[in-house]
Amino acid sequence: MSLLEKKFLTLEDTASAGWNAESSALVADVLRRGGRLPVRVRLQVHGESMLPSLWPGDVVEIASCSLEEVRPGEIVLALRDGRLFLHRFVARCTPNGFLLRGDSMPRPDPQFPAEALLGRLVLGADEGLAVSAAVLRLGLGAKWSRAVGMLLCHCNVARHVALKVHRRRKVSARAFRNPEQAANIGSAELGAS
Repeated sequence: MSLLEKKFLTLEDTASAGWNAESSALVADVLRRGGRLPVRVRLQVHGESMLPSLWPGDVVEIASCSLEEVRPGEIVLALRDGRLFLHRFVARCTPNGFLLRGDSMPRPDPQFPAEALLGRLVLGADEGLAVSAAVLRLGLGAKWSRAVGMLLCHCNVARHVALKVHRRRKVSARAFRNPEQAANIGSAELGAS
């Protein structure tokens, strides 16, 4: 059984325990070795830059692809300075690069070189709760997500409330799937202050 089958690799800040440049390089190596056959990895999202499309704790599936296959509006995975970025593809840049932007980020990321692209989001697989189909749809779904993301970017109260509601929804969904554990859910897990 490979490392990818044993444990989900996670997208975390490189400073956090258990995730570092070597882990990011491993993910990059797996996706780049696909060649003509697409390779897929599952990763757990950490961070808030893609709200409301992707939430902390969501598990997503990334398929290897080339820069020529990606269209503006798709969510892609890229590597820079030992750190993974799961952001929305904005545009190709000349001579040989591309721009990404988190849905709830005020500006695009600095330009990435073409070889930094690792793959694109193809599926959400978060504990049986699929990431919204709107996340994968281009056009109106991406525009809606970007608009709400801008609200969450500039309004800390809205971001805090959205994250709190999301945490409660996840706890409730987990309790619904596992009724025997529902009795063990305390107010701390529900985010009560």
